[in-house]
Amino acid sequence: MKKSSVETDPSYMRGAQILCESLLRENVDVIFGYPGGAVLHIYDELKCFEGRLRHILCRHEQGAVHMAEGYALATGKTGVALATSGPGATNTVTGIANAFMDSTPLVVITGQVPRPMMGTMAFQEIDIAGITRPCTKYSYVVKEAGELAEIVQEAFYIARSGRPGPVLIDIPKDVTAEFAHFNYPSAVKNLELFETIPANDNDISNALAKMFEAKQPVFYVGGGVTRSSATEELMRLAERLNLPVTTTLMGLGAFPARHPNSLGMLGMHGNFAANSAISDADLIVAVGVRFDDRVTGNINKFAPQAEIIHIDVDSASVRQNIKIHYPITGDAKNVLAQMLGKLEDIDSQSKPDVEDWWNQIRAWQKDFPLRYEYSENVIKPQFLCQELARLTSNDAIISTDVGQHQMWLAQYYGFRRMRQSLTSGGLGTMGFGLPAALGAQIAFPDQQVVAFVGDGGFQMTSQELATAVQYRTNLKIIVMNNNNLGMVRQWQEIFYDKNYSEVDLSGSPDFVKLAEAYGARGLRARHPAELEDVLAEGLNSSGVVVMDICVEPEECVFPMIPPGAGLKEMQLQ
Repeated sequence: MKKSSVETDPSYMRGAQILCESLLRENVDVIFGYPGGAVLHIYDELKCFEGRLRHILCRHEQGAVHMAEGYALATGKTGVALATSGPGATNTVTGIANAFMDSTPLVVITGQVPRPMMGTMAFQEIDIAGITRPCTKYSYVVKEAGELAEIVQEAFYIARSGRPGPVLIDIPKDVTAEFAHFNYPSAVKNLELFETIPANDNDISNALAKMFEAKQPVFYVGGGVTRSSATEELMRLAERLNLPVTTTLMGLGAFPARHPNSLGMLGMHGNFAANSAISDADLIVAVGVRFDDRVTGNINKFAPQAEIIHIDVDSASVRQNIKIHYPITGDAKNVLAQMLGKLEDIDSQSKPDVEDWWNQIRAWQKDFPLRYEYSENVIKPQFLCQELARLTSNDAIISTDVGQHQMWLAQYYGFRRMRQSLTSGGLGTMGFGLPAALGAQIAFPDQQVVAFVGDGGFQMTSQELATAVQYRTNLKIIVMNNNNLGMVRQWQEIFYDKNYSEVDLSGSPDFVKLAEAYGARGLRARHPAELEDVLAEGLNSSGVVVMDICVEPEECVFPMIPPGAGLKEMQLQ
């Protein structure tokens, strides 16, 4: 029988193929996912795209999204995760919320029951678009295969434009089986809805004038600098004006920690000089930050003498948490470049008069450095972080979970460049570290990637060791093992009169044996004299290695800002 012209038309294809072709048009090379009934047409098609679209089979959908996050954070590209309907979709929610809070560009694709069954409480039916609406930039429910190409294009544009974030595409199973013509749009429709308005030229001039007038100015920078790849512009501007720079947890690496103008991290566990400089500043130039409570402490006590310039791509973030005197809405890279352009017309010898300010800052740095008491009997967590920094030359890509280990690494590692520190900031997600590191390792197989995790968070996603081994990665996992939920224990010690409640993790498995059970290598250090050899051997071995580092269980992270206190009310020990 003669085939119709439609059947022989190569642009006429089922929805699953349209999806895969569209992903290729968006330069997607890796998908992190887990199959199930509602996405079987997609997985059937992915088999035909081997060599063009690589699929990484995770062991849990939360792990899939965290891997996509790690991939996105390390590369600057948009990460992609794929899950089935029902529990597969709901398992993605933590990762989606994490990406939303930390402005990470993701496209998360979920399967859905066939269209005629929607609304009938069918097997594994859930309104995932409704569930994730508060923590996505946009959500789509695809109604027909002919919409797929346009939706995919728009989803990727939304995910990476403005303030980046996650976008959900929910696809009913029968849509992936339905045939339609594939025609990828040449441009995003209604592009003006998503474009960032350039910063006002007068605002730029006024901000520069304030920087030259200030006697005690500080750059306060965050993850927005990394998201817009504005680190070079920030460096040039800070050096040109000779201004100090302090970074948030999410901004680590946006300005090199060892640079003479660097004050290090500020905030709840920031260092004395950074918190004191912000508190005494007469001008704060905030770039790509949102004045998070973990940075400001008590808002009413935050930088009482300072005027504030706030540069952010998201107008909704400006003035959201604190009074701003000079708001500038715009992409950090573009705004800083505009400032540098205007400085070209100013005598290069002309700088703000900040000599006395720097003298004060250097005195703080000398008198109140980060410090701890070294022990010859037990490994101190701070010493572990310093040794890791030394043995990796401060150059590894490192992903963390959330808790004490995260803060100690932020204080002591000394990140050199952007997209080197991968961490969960806004949501504070335990279990993020291992899968995020694996996503980065998939992106950069020849680079040193380390998951630096606590013994609590590690057990939340440790099943992804199977993924790391299956794909023959060289991922290294360091478990800072204090046999406790360390940060919770610290709070119970300080604020709850040592009434330790449900923080004892003595029921944890033997992490060396766990690693070996998954086909990885396991190493352990219990004594300071063993630490260097174990770290060196683990970091320099091929394949997946888990290093169980047993540290002082009662060590606390300092400095620390108590609840309700201001930055100048730091507890130093």
